[in-house]
Amino acid sequence: MSIYKLPPLNSMKAFDAVVRHMSFSLAAQELYVTPAALSYQIRQLEEFLDIKLFKRFNRAIELTEHGRLIYPGISQAFVQLSQTMHLLQQKRSGDVIVVSAGPAFTAKWLAPRLYRFVAKFPHIDARISASLNLTNLKIDDVDVAIRFGAGSYPEHCVKKLFDDYMVPLCSPDFLDKIQPLSAQQLLSTTLIHDDTHVKNHFKIANWQQWFELMGVDNYSLQHNGLHFNVADHAIDAAIAGAGIVLGRQALAQADIDAGRLVMPFADKIKVDFSYYAICLKSRAKEKSISAFREWLKAEVAGDIDLMTPSPVA
Repeated sequence: MSIYKLPPLNSMKAFDAVVRHMSFSLAAQELYVTPAALSYQIRQLEEFLDIKLFKRFNRAIELTEHGRLIYPGISQAFVQLSQTMHLLQQKRSGDVIVVSAGPAFTAKWLAPRLYRFVAKFPHIDARISASLNLTNLKIDDVDVAIRFGAGSYPEHCVKKLFDDYMVPLCSPDFLDKIQPLSAQQLLSTTLIHDDTHVKNHFKIANWQQWFELMGVDNYSLQHNGLHFNVADHAIDAAIAGAGIVLGRQALAQADIDAGRLVMPFADKIKVDFSYYAICLKSRAKEKSISAFREWLKAEVAGDIDLMTPSPVA
């Protein structure tokens, strides 16, 4: 085999991810592909090399001897490639910060504030990548990632930004239609659902859990309503008066402060996950990364305390 004939890059990325997680399902989540697509990429690599890379058991996998042999080289190659690209970026004129965040967080929290970062650090070229893909900071061209998760990110500097809560939200005009105001009365209105968790495999409270909290036991998930697979779209529908959403307070807070949304009830449910800003430990002291992390810290400190309910009187 020619030394210049290399396996497909995606297959090597898939192999690297599976070995790091020792799990096909977790690797598929990291690369934002289906488990079937990931398995296909691994088969491609095995066929290219004409070897087996994994021993498969009922609930576990194990590297074969050949797999253990080639993994260090592939892993180190990705690290070196990432470092080389970063070095090239540093040598370009001006500082650059590349930030990865989810589309809803970008639209509702990050983007409306970035003018303050630009004003404070005009020499830094801020580039925002809004994507549901979970970036690998060792490989991808990303400096800081905003994650909605449990907070366990080994080999990374982790800064918790804030918790979040699921709370009913609607426009002031829509609130006038919910009279007399009661949880039971909501069953006769249009309920808006944030279904982001369905696609991304994490759990947030839904309307059924909120009604149970309120002592309403005749609600069914089959209740008619509007469903959105992106959180900010669900919030925007509520702003437009389409119904009442069980939305994420942290994402909607600016709309609440501006009077576009109101909280008819103080009762809310804490989300298991929180928002975190992460970067590689080895890069935490780089000027642009340090500046962005400190700016995030200041922005979060200026927010209202989400632990304090602020319902409509």
